[in-house]
Formats: sequence, structure tokens, C-alpha cells
Amino acid sequence: MSKLITTLQAARYGSLFCLSLFSLATQAQQSPQSSSSLSTQQLPQVQEAPLRAHLALLSSDLFEGRGTGQRGGDLTVAYLEAQAQALGLLPANGTSYRQPVRISGVKALPAKSTVHLELAGKSLPMQFADDWVWWTGNAQTQQSFDHELLFVGYGISAPEEQWDDYKGVDCRGKILVMLVNEPRPTEAEPKRFGGAALTYYGRWNYKFEEARRHGAAGVLLIHTDASASYGWSVVKNGGSAEHFQLQGADTGVGLQAWITDALAQQLFAGAGQNLDKLREAAEKTDFRPVRLPAAKLKGEARSALRQLEQYNVAGIVPGTDPRLKQEVVIYSAHWDHLGKQEAKQDGNGDVIYNGAIDNGSGTAGLLAMAKAAVAQPARRSQMFLWVAAEEQGLLGSSAYAAQPLWPLRKTAAALNIDVMNFVGVTRDIGLAGSERSELQQHALKVARDMQLQASPEAPDTAGGYFRSDHFSFAKAGVPAFSVSRGRDFIHHPQESSEKARAYGKRYHQSTDKYDPAWDLSGMVQQAQFTLQLGYEIANSAKMPAWKAGDPFAQPRLNETTP
Repeated sequence: MSKLITTLQAARYGSLFCLSLFSLATQAQQSPQSSSSLSTQQLPQVQEAPLRAHLALLSSDLFEGRGTGQRGGDLTVAYLEAQAQALGLLPANGTSYRQPVRISGVKALPAKSTVHLELAGKSLPMQFADDWVWWTGNAQTQQSFDHELLFVGYGISAPEEQWDDYKGVDCRGKILVMLVNEPRPTEAEPKRFGGAALTYYGRWNYKFEEARRHGAAGVLLIHTDASASYGWSVVKNGGSAEHFQLQGADTGVGLQAWITDALAQQLFAGAGQNLDKLREAAEKTDFRPVRLPAAKLKGEARSALRQLEQYNVAGIVPGTDPRLKQEVVIYSAHWDHLGKQEAKQDGNGDVIYNGAIDNGSGTAGLLAMAKAAVAQPARRSQMFLWVAAEEQGLLGSSAYAAQPLWPLRKTAAALNIDVMNFVGVTRDIGLAGSERSELQQHALKVARDMQLQASPEAPDTAGGYFRSDHFSFAKAGVPAFSVSRGRDFIHHPQESSEKARAYGKRYHQSTDKYDPAWDLSGMVQQAQFTLQLGYEIANSAKMPAWKAGDPFAQPRLNETTP
């Protein structure tokens, strides 16, 4: 094994690298149980050996953090394509396993830019990355700014909630300053904006989209750990990197930025406003936008721009039923992480963001699931889909939903896995999001069959349903959710819970690395549940439907494509 790894490192590019890589995974996939020994009544079983081998390799430095538009991302696509073919999956895009995802890459050049905030004609002291981060949302290399600032509360326009933070104010050419998240529920309105759970209105990408619809020139999001659900280091790492958007899909504004709460406090005070009082005012339906007359965003923003093509990778296990095989169950996971940074971001000198858990785990889990599924097909067809550029705003899954490889009206469900359980087996499994559709009843049945409980329901305060690739399918009308890990650990419950919680400190950091000592029994359990749920859906008499009144039911209902 060590000799093989040495060979891989020496080969870098070329056929020797590809052949060596293929050999490593193929050897790891050998299972003591051959496909011929499976009875027709037995469900396929996910094996740990291939899952661990794929995870260790995909999250190694050889793959350089699987960055979008980087060499490590290209190697990942080649690896997944080779594995899909080796496993016996059929190409999902004609004769190809690849689906092109055409994107624009924009990298802020702060050293060559002069864009800054001013108060009464004087520049505010601020450093890129430490005090704010910005990038352009319209794929331009150079933009000039001389714009007034307007505080628009949460930046939400939601007619069904009888809420409008814009109140008819002309926002054209303005820089909008916004709070992250959404208005809190009240005693009189406990279900306002989903109650304690975060709705799509609280997501930062919605805020950029809504600002563009109002003609704004830019957005400054005010960060706090509580409202964003993560610390400034996550914003710093993400905001300092290259940003991507689907070509031809300009959904953002000219300048998209985050500022620290400390900078925001200084900005508002200098403009004669009290930010804390305005925060309270923004919780009420009668809030109206507030001008910051002494404040401006001025200067020139320069960016590096490139056009590139990334790929989703997809393979099919054809169904066995003459009629139902025309329908498909999709299993998805994103293959990308943050890649290789130009300079150290988190203080330890490591420039590779390996993304072992996020989402090397899901990428490897899907490969192990595909290996099991090929040996025993279901009545409906099954698609294994590794999507690109999730970390850049669900771009790969959005591109798939816009141009699906299988008709959406014949797609029974999309089951996603992202950030899997690396701690150990649990008595429960996370089903959040399944309650929106009939997927819940299928999931509860599979949980009973596997002697698992559904994890206790908890408010989705971080908006998790809108932050992973299943959301792209849900917006297109396909019942979808992400199967998440359980929380009731069987072995060493207190220690295991602490290990699981500690991952939050490694999220989107260079310390998200593979550890050979990990107990992957919980990861296998999570992958097995997801596969078993897929089989439950693939073998059922009819496709799952959305619950009555759910907003995601309408798109597929109206679909007219063949």
C-alpha cells in the first residue's frame, strides 16, 4: 500500500496516476460476500472497507481539498468517473458519466482595489478579511462605487407573511445594509417565519437575490455568530476565496459583502444611528428602511475573472420493472470542498482544506452505496449523483435541476448525504425535512426495520434544509431531504457526543482531515439507511408526494417537460 501511494505521488498526472488510483480503490472494494451469494429477498449491504478506502484517499493531500476550478477538483471528477465505470453503473448522460456545469469564477483583488466605507468624507479604518470581505456578484473585473447606504432590516419581502422590509423605497443604486437571519417569532405570532426554524428568507443568498430584484448596487451583511450560526472565521475563509456562479444566471448584486458587528457598530454610530435600536425596530412589521446619510461606499473593486467548466458525475442502476424503471430515485452528495488556498487562513500554516467530513464522507459513502446497489437492482431505476460546487452555492445541483438528466416528473425522490457520522453507531437517525412529503412515512418504516428511532424533532435554527443539495431538487418540485446522523450514541455516549460537537471547530477549516482511528460504523449505518430508504421508494407502488400546502409541491405539478 505504501509503495502504491509513493507511486501515486510520483505520477501526479498521466496514465500511471489513473491506473494506480484505480487499483487502490478496486483492491479496497473486495468484500467477503459476493453478489452471487445475495438472496433475492435480502437488501444490498453497504460495506465499510470500500467506504473507508475512498474516504481516506479522497480527503488526502493528493486531492488538494477537491477545490472548484482547481487541479484537485479535476482529479476528483476523473476518479469518480473511473469508479462509476468500474462499479458497473451506466452513464447517465448519454455515453458519458459527466454533466458539464459552466460557471464563472470571481476572485476579489483587495490589494489592487480601493473600495471602502466612508463617514462624512473620511475613510473608516478597515482591513479586508479581518473587518470585512467582499466579492462581485455579476462577473465583472472592474466596478466603481459611489453609493449611499440604506439599512433595510432583514432585507425580506414576504407577502405570505405580510412582511416587506423595503416598503416601496427606491433602492436603485443603493448599497443595502442588512441583518442576517430573519425576524424572530413572538408570543402573539409563534409561527412567524417558521417559528424557531430558519426559512429560506433568512439565508444570505436569498438576500442577495432580493436586493438585485430591487435594483440595489450592493449588499453589506452584518455578521454575528448567533445570527449566522457560525463564527467570523467561516466568513473569512469563504469570503477570501474565489467565488463562483452559474454562467448566465446573475442572481446577485454588484458587490456582495459581509462586515463584522464591530465595524457595523462604528458605521451606524458615525451616521448618527444606534444599531441595537434599529435591530429591535427591524423585528416589527411597521419597520421602514433607514438612510445612513453620512455613510457611503466608494472606490473601485477589482477582481480576477475566469470562465470554466466543472462536472457533475452520474451513473445509473437500471430498474427491473418494465414500467417503473422509467422512474428514478436519486442519491446525491457533493464532491467539492474549499480546495487549496493561496495563503494560510486559519493560523496553522496548512493551505489544503481537505474536507474529510465535508464532504469526503458523503462522496465516499455514495460510492460504497453504489457498489451495493449494482449487485441487486430495484424495481425503479437508481441514479448515483456526485454534484459539483456545493460550497459555492449549490451550483452543481442547481445546474442539474435546470437541465436534468432524468425528467423531474419521473424522479421519485432525491436523497442527499452531507457531513456523515464519523463517531459511531446510534440508536436514531436524522430525518429533518422528510416531514414535508410522503418521504417521512417511508423513512419511518425503514427506521423501524433497522431498529432505529427518528431523532427528536428540533427547530432548524441554522436553515439546514436550504444549505445542502437536496434543496435544489425541492425547489424543482422533487421530494427531497438530507439523511443526517443520529445523536443517541450507543457506545460511550458522552464522549461520542463531545467528539461530534467538536467537529464544529473544524467545519470549513484546514483541520477537517481524515483520521484512521475513526469508528466508521456510524457512517456505514447512515449510508445503509439512505440506501435502504431508496429501495423502499424504488420498490413502492407509487412515487412519494408532497404534503398538502407545501410550497415545493407546485413546480413539479406544473412541469410539462417529457
